[in-house]
Amino acid sequence: MQDKTIVNNSKIGQRLDVIVKQENVSYLMFNNAKVPLVATIRIGRATDSNVVIEGMLASRNHAIIQKIKDEYFLKDMNSTNGTFLNGERIPADKYVKLAPGDTITIGKTHLVLH
Repeated sequence: MQDKTIVNNSKIGQRLDVIVKQENVSYLMFNNAKVPLVATIRIGRATDSNVVIEGMLASRNHAIIQKIKDEYFLKDMNSTNGTFLNGERIPADKYVKLAPGDTITIGKTHLVLH
């Protein structure tokens, strides 16, 4: 016997169910911590970055991850030592599409997209 509630018995509930199923929360794993991906994530050595990377191989403003619609893109911000995606250097100042499981490497630091 199914309970009759707004969630399973009305058009509003059905719409809410579809919205919840479509939402795909993504995050970065960094130093055993989850960093939620939001509109723009700034990565670098600067203390005001969303993801602060220690070490001289990281530039102060090294890279960004930008959410555009439901996709995420990585952009190197003309860093000195480059940004690597799955072991390959990405072009400076160009957006590269990310996928779950991708590994971003900045210096000796690895960030994994989930």
